Amino acid sequence: MASLNLHHLRLFRATAREGTLTAAARALNISQSAVSTQIKALEADLGHDLFERRGRNLVLTEAGRIALDYADQIFLASDQLMATFRAVGGQRKVLRIGALATLSRNFQMRFLAPLIGRDDVEVVLRSGTQPILLRALEAMSIDVLLTNLVPARDAASPYLVRRIAEQPVSLVGTRSRLALAAQGLSRLLATAPLILPTPETALRAGFDAMIERMGIVPRIAAEADDMAMLRLLARSDAGVAVIPPIVVQDELAGGLLYELFQLPDLAEVFYAVTIRRTFPNPLLAEVLEEGEDGGRAGQAADASG
Repeated sequence: MASLNLHHLRLFRATAREGTLTAAARALNISQSAVSTQIKALEADLGHDLFERRGRNLVLTEAGRIALDYADQIFLASDQLMATFRAVGGQRKVLRIGALATLSRNFQMRFLAPLIGRDDVEVVLRSGTQPILLRALEAMSIDVLLTNLVPARDAASPYLVRRIAEQPVSLVGTRSRLALAAQGLSRLLATAPLILPTPETALRAGFDAMIERMGIVPRIAAEADDMAMLRLLARSDAGVAVIPPIVVQDELAGGLLYELFQLPDLAEVFYAVTIRRTFPNPLLAEVLEEGEDGGRAGQAADASG
């Protein structure tokens, strides 16, 4: 087989997207006959027909669908290559961060603190589900994923998982819960309506194990997988929330919520997930180091307090 001609591949990709030779030629600003000739050359190189004609339209064959999938990957890699070297040579640096949609916004802001206000830095934030963000990480459309869930890994997994912070977990509620809290942790857990993370979270697993050891059957008022929703439910006095204080730091400072008890042996752990890259983003090492230092300082302050 002859070496793959990327120009032919680009014309094929444009035709597949436009659906007709005429539309592809117009989009590429070349003649229709040139498009047709070079697609035929590509088909000859690959040894398969890539299109079949249906009326005025061209429809991909099975071989054509496979070729298009590879073409998309090839040109995505090309775009990433150019973006990488533009970033290396450019003066204004960009850090692209993906964050689990349910992750604490306050934690994200603390992580970004070293970059905020810098004239030479642009921060791009994306939120989403873990699978979507892991795919974005592998495609190098983000530099790092912030999460509280360790991704599944095996020998073939590309992920590098770095533990960057650990936050204590507390029972948090409004002023109306203070009198009950004064009767002790066990009494509060057994009597108060509780706002809990959903069962699939690591935080909930730790909490369930704790109350089982204590022999307590909880009254569950609400469950949520989103830290922002747990915060809002606590503010509305739907119950006492099991939540890291960092999530509600503004409400605690303003007296809208109170930290009733810090729960023993429970912590929310935050991770930065990356992949090995030949040209790692220099901002990433900087912010990860700051994040780890900040996390250690926060833990020390919590211990001394």
